[in-house]
Amino acid sequence: MQLHIVVCAGIVPDPLQTLEPVTGPKGPGLKNEMMLPAVLDPWAASALYEAASLVAKYPGSKLWLVSLGPKAKLQQVMMTIAQRVSFELVAIDAPVGGFADAHATAAVLAGAIDAIPGLEKSKLLLFGGWESAARGAGVTLQLVGERLAIMDQFMGVDQIQLREDGSFEVLERVEGGKHQASECAGAPAVLGWATGNLPEPRNNPQIGMANMRTVMPALQKAKPAALAENGVQYVSASLPSQQRQTRVVKDMAADAIAQELVEWIGAK
Repeated sequence: MQLHIVVCAGIVPDPLQTLEPVTGPKGPGLKNEMMLPAVLDPWAASALYEAASLVAKYPGSKLWLVSLGPKAKLQQVMMTIAQRVSFELVAIDAPVGGFADAHATAAVLAGAIDAIPGLEKSKLLLFGGWESAARGAGVTLQLVGERLAIMDQFMGVDQIQLREDGSFEVLERVEGGKHQASECAGAPAVLGWATGNLPEPRNNPQIGMANMRTVMPALQKAKPAALAENGVQYVSASLPSQQRQTRVVKDMAADAIAQELVEWIGAK
């Protein structure tokens, strides 16, 4: 069995930095965003590591990393990521930010995936983050799948168990710290990963040198893309206010707690 796995992974400002929202001429953004160090989106990084583990188990399988962002930022992030797992980069030179429209982003990503040479849809597993540190709408990956006509989609994935006939079982997170077990007849399918079960791989300079032979040409050939405007206007963007009002209450019903939270949020 051979797999063709495509991982959609965006780049985001390092969350360890102070991220201050500001409103500029083109709408909301982050203060000094281009100066902030960038990292691979944490949810998508889990998807990449899980994908690399699967590809290593099945000889002849292929792994592509599709990433959208400013070329200079992509190069900065890839210098680190390329040392952890082997992949073929598909770079898209486009602006990024926490306020980008999910539909416009999905259209660009789907077009780039469609254009990958040698990609076989019958073997395709489309991986990505269940959520995102930049585009937290939680729908971008699903929209990419819809544009690629992939109807089998699983979100909040922590584990995939492949069988010899190509079918697989997926564990998806549900409420109460439990998992829903789903079965799929096989590829193509979309899997939005939570954290998975694998640790972050160690840096391996040999993998990095092998990857950079293809990463640098991919960055040089990155096609510029403009994200279409969707007409949405943001009135304001600001840091959440800090407030602490602590009460210790015993034996309070969950409905009463929820109602009190709703009233507190509504008062803001």
